[in-house]
Amino acid sequence: MTPVAELRILLSGVSRMSKAARSLFVFGIYLVALGLFLLIAPNTLITLFGLPETYDVWIRVVGMLVVLLAYYDIQAARAEATDFFRWSVGARGTVILFFAGFVLADLVKPILLLFGGVDLAAAIWTYLALRSDGKAAQVKGAAG
Repeated sequence: MTPVAELRILLSGVSRMSKAARSLFVFGIYLVALGLFLLIAPNTLITLFGLPETYDVWIRVVGMLVVLLAYYDIQAARAEATDFFRWSVGARGTVILFFAGFVLADLVKPILLLFGGVDLAAAIWTYLALRSDGKAAQVKGAAG
């Protein structure tokens, strides 16, 4: 099967996902892109945000971990793993707190907070989607 055919199969299920699953799926795609950038061309990304170039392997290790997290998010979304969605809301919501701590400790430039903001926004999206999916299930249950 070609990569394009595999992608079509993967994306065909998105329209049938719950709102919460879709939010995590989209976040997983974002993480794939971010992780691949960190693996393949880390300096292109980090200098774009005013951070100094690095030639240490650690930025690529972070990229690998981000891609692996993306895999979990995408697979959980495809499996409608609601418990995972709930766990991810709290975890993703704390990223900005860690990044703010790094900024306050003068370890990084404040621009890093943009990445934390993406995580926080995505966590809020999933939280609201979980609430919406729950309400829809209650209405459906009451009608049935």
